Amino acid sequence: MPDHVLDLFVAPAVDRPLAGSRSVVAGDLVLSPGHDPRVDDLLSPMLARLAVTLDERPGRVPGALRLAVPVPARDGSWVVDGWAATRWEPGTRECEDPGVTLAAGRLLHAELAVAVPRPPEALARRTDAWARAERLAFGPVADLVAAAEGRGPAVAGLVGRLGPWLPEPTGLGPSQLVHAALAGNVLLDPGGSPVVVDVTPAWRPVRWAEAVCALGAPTRLVEGPTRVEREALARAAAYRLLGEERPDAAAYASALEALGLP
Repeated sequence: MPDHVLDLFVAPAVDRPLAGSRSVVAGDLVLSPGHDPRVDDLLSPMLARLAVTLDERPGRVPGALRLAVPVPARDGSWVVDGWAATRWEPGTRECEDPGVTLAAGRLLHAELAVAVPRPPEALARRTDAWARAERLAFGPVADLVAAAEGRGPAVAGLVGRLGPWLPEPTGLGPSQLVHAALAGNVLLDPGGSPVVVDVTPAWRPVRWAEAVCALGAPTRLVEGPTRVEREALARAAAYRLLGEERPDAAAYASALEALGLP
């Protein structure tokens, strides 16, 4: 963690990593890498308003969804050298139940569908590795297979097996703003409410975001997945395999088998 990032976010030294994600806890902040300022400059104010709305909603019950509030740096920027911050709450702990994580994601996506009804233009202009992997996962199968060949025989072989589950066009339903990295980014506050941190935005179907989350657990989305669930898992696996710097193809093959994708 660069010292100037901590300085601009007025954060002390890093306390510890956040289990299951790339984020770290520093004082009363969660600092997360890989953020695009063009995206965060637009989305962070919206997410901050949504976080307040959720906390202050009339009739709120214990255990209801919460969203960590994005925090700007002291110069007013939302991203410093790729790092963004959200508020860390004392007593919060990592959620270790994949089912709770998926349920929190479904609630969040329902809220995001209303709060952000149109795709932010900045998302389409991203050029980072994850953005390229996401586009390949939803693009022509031939382009996906060609890209995978450059990642080594293990990745290429697994992506080749995914091809039959990737129809064109996709059958996953409409796209909306989703959290593309739910696994490891759902916490529990002292009252048991799920708190979502570090929203990694994508404009894709909800089923795909849930499948990406399930690959990080892994836990079954359903018993005996349908063709739609299989497509979601296949696109999620393609995204992870091409987005990660050093993907473990064998681990993903095992996860897909555990999730019901032959």
